[in-house]
Parts: sequence; structure tokens; C-alpha cells
Amino acid sequence: MESLPLRVLACGDVEGRLETLFGRVRAIQSKSGRFDMLLCVGNFFSSTSDAEWAEYRSGAKKAPIPTFVLGANNQETMHCFPHVTGCELAENITYLGRRGLFSGSSGLQIAYLSGTESQDEPTPAYSFSSKDVTELKSSLLSTPDFKGVDILLTSPWPRGVESFANSPGEIDTKKCGSTLISDLAASLKPRYHFAALEKAYYERLPYRNHTVLQETPQHVTRFIALAEVGNTSKKKYLYAFSIVPMSLMDPAELVKQPQDVTENPYRKLRKGTQKTKVLGCAEEETACQFFFDLNKHQGKKRPSDGKDRGSSQTKQAKKPPQPTGPCWFCLASPEVEKHLVVSIGTHCYLALAKGGLLPDHVLILPIGHYQSVVDLSSEVMEEVTKYKSALKEFFRSKGKKYVLFERNYKSQHLQLQVIPVPLDYTSEDIKECFITQAQEQQIELLEIPEHSDITQIAKMSPGFLCLAFPSGETQNITKVCASSLCLT
Repeated sequence: MESLPLRVLACGDVEGRLETLFGRVRAIQSKSGRFDMLLCVGNFFSSTSDAEWAEYRSGAKKAPIPTFVLGANNQETMHCFPHVTGCELAENITYLGRRGLFSGSSGLQIAYLSGTESQDEPTPAYSFSSKDVTELKSSLLSTPDFKGVDILLTSPWPRGVESFANSPGEIDTKKCGSTLISDLAASLKPRYHFAALEKAYYERLPYRNHTVLQETPQHVTRFIALAEVGNTSKKKYLYAFSIVPMSLMDPAELVKQPQDVTENPYRKLRKGTQKTKVLGCAEEETACQFFFDLNKHQGKKRPSDGKDRGSSQTKQAKKPPQPTGPCWFCLASPEVEKHLVVSIGTHCYLALAKGGLLPDHVLILPIGHYQSVVDLSSEVMEEVTKYKSALKEFFRSKGKKYVLFERNYKSQHLQLQVIPVPLDYTSEDIKECFITQAQEQQIELLEIPEHSDITQIAKMSPGFLCLAFPSGETQNITKVCASSLCLT
């Protein structure tokens, strides 16, 4: 028999506004039926007044739902939590404790860590240290067949949670959040992670807890930050959801990946390795680039007086088109033909071309959904450069070199096509072939000055074709320079 899901409410900073919170909970239950529990993260008590709390503590009033709260985040509210290991604060209101795992009769597992991160010694009673995180991780990860927890409750955000995902808006993530929380979330793999303290609502896109094609698929994590109760901006502070405990779920159903799943934001943090300095294309290569304007009538020369620049800028202001359907090249998509995948990095992967021009025809593709090289972040671009360098060495060992091109015209996902050619093909021969073909099609190629930024030029047009090939070779060359041919 299929298990019935638990109905759970999660709440941000209460700040002592118990009447506002419980009034809202009563209204929700009156309209939608009863919920099983309320989980509160952030500051449950106010640091200035506890007038409302006195009525609940005395028993004059009662919480309408079993309520579980985290501990203090400051010295001013420490007196509200008499026992560090957790206790009942009032009828239906329970303090979970400093850290641990709460598991009720339903089988739902809730990991929790109270307080804010501190580097001080000794650690303040309202804070946690790396030792607290290590001990919590050890106690759970040592459990046989540990797969993760259902819910993780912390007051601070995890540092870097927005990586690979939607923006948290006005929150400056460089100044908030805890790296210890990030490490904890990466290790415990919660299905839901709730946090507060930043007076903002942020629901991150779900992220995966495994490396695609390298590890067994696992469940995804959803991070939700909640605002403070009764905020005047009407930001969301109460989140309702249903959940079947992980231990009772069908394994195949548990690991299903939603369409909008992203890379794990903490993977780089956990690796803890220093970035290898990668020389940019401008340092390794010299460029000779050409442009063709698709907005012009073919066969006519592009004017050099810049009169049509306004229309190009208008197009530049438009947002890039969104995918109109399933993407064949997003690595997490079920549409990907994974038997063609050769290598997977952190941000990019290498795959054989389906119906390639030659047996060694391969593609360099970003794991995330980037439309063109113009849109790539510096991290992704660095890894593209590494793949290009590796392919250069590989083809050289086979007595070949490669021609690389990107066709960005009515395409949704960046594909860098890498075509091997014999070493005795000179760059001038290859270049002449392209120029000849362009002239036969009445396409005018305009040379871009050396050291120009192709990403800035390409942004002026809705589409382009960019070709790069070895040039200036000598008998004992150790560095291959590049020439680029760009059609727009």
C-alpha cells in the first residue's frame, strides 16, 4: 500500500510574532485541511520583547499545530532556550536542540543545526563551529546505507547556493551564508533545505546530488530561504509542501530528475582544490577574424559608415530566446544520447558527433544550457580552453590537427564542432577554401582586427558562424596559434 505523504509547513524568522504566525496557520488549515507539523528556522524569539510568548509559555494560549524550532542566533534570546539538548518550550512548541536528527514515528528524518557560524574559541552558545558540523556529519554518515535526509533545517544560508541557478535577487551572497552549512548540505543531501535570517524569500532551482554518468543517480535537493513573519513587503515566509519519507519511497521514484535540475552548487567547494591558472586565448593564440552580416542583402558590401548600427543595438537589447522544447545537449536531459559521451568535466563534456563528417569528429559542449560561446561564464570558458588544448595534443599524436567551428544560428545549445584534418593541410589552404566558398555564395567576409574580442562583436548580431584553425605552423612548432573566421 502506498504511503500517504506528510503535510508540512516551514516558516522563516518569527521574531516573536506568534499571533501573526499562528493566525496564518489557522487560516491555512481552515481552508486546506490539517498539516502534520510546522518547522521554524531563523529567529523564533524577538530580542526586544517577549510579550506574546508569555501567554504561550504560561499555557494561556496554545499553538494550533506541533511546532519545532531552532535555537538562538544571538545572546539576547539565549534565555529562551533552557536546555541545550532540546526541550518542550510550551504545549505544542518544541526546541529541537543544538544539532542532531529528529525522526518521528512516520519515518521522516529531519537534520538540524542551530545558531550561526563562529570562528571564535570557545564557540558562543548561540553559534556552531566546524567541530559541530563534523560531529553531526559523522553521526549520520556512519549509518549503514545512508542516502541522505528528508529535511535539513539551518538558520544561515549555505554559502554559494546560487551557483548554477537563478539569482537570489537583492541578497549579496558574497557577504552572507556559511561555508560550513554548504559542506553540511553537500554531505547530508537533504531533499529539502530551509534557512532564513536574510529577510528574503528565495526558492532555488533543484540541484542534483550525483555526477551525471559517473555516479548512480540520486535524489535532488530543493533549497528554500524564507522571509520574516509579517514583513511589510509581503515576501513569502510560510512554505507548504507534502513529502513521503525517503525510507518509504520507491527508489526509482525517489531519484527522478526534474527538467529544471541544475549542477550541485557545492561541488567546487568540496573538492577544495586551487584553480589551475589557464592562459586565455589572447595569450596563447593570435587571431585573424572575419565577419558576415546576415541582416544585409547577400551580394552587397557592408557599409563602413556605421549607419545601421542602431538596428544592431536594438537586437542586442533583446533577451536571448528560451528553449522551445527538450534540449538534446543539456547533459541532464533525457534527450541526450549518452552512448556518444566521451568525457565529462565540471562544466563541459566531450561527445562524438552523431553523423560526424569524419570518424574523429567530436563536440565540446557545456553541461548547462548556454546558447553560444558569447554567453559562457569565465569558469566554463576556462574548461572549454582545457578541452581544446587536450584535443590539440591528442590529434597531434595521431598526426593530425583540427579545425573548430561554432554555428550559432537558430540553435539553442552551444556546440563547438572539432574536425580533425591532416597535418600537411596548411592554414592558408583551409582559409582559402572558406573564402572561396563564401564568395561563391555572395557572402562578404570582413576581417576583424587582431586581439579584438569576438564576444563583443558577436553580440551585435542574432547569429554567427565562427571558425578557428591552426596557422603559422613551423616544422618544430610547440604552440598552435589560431585564426578565426566569423560569419554573422
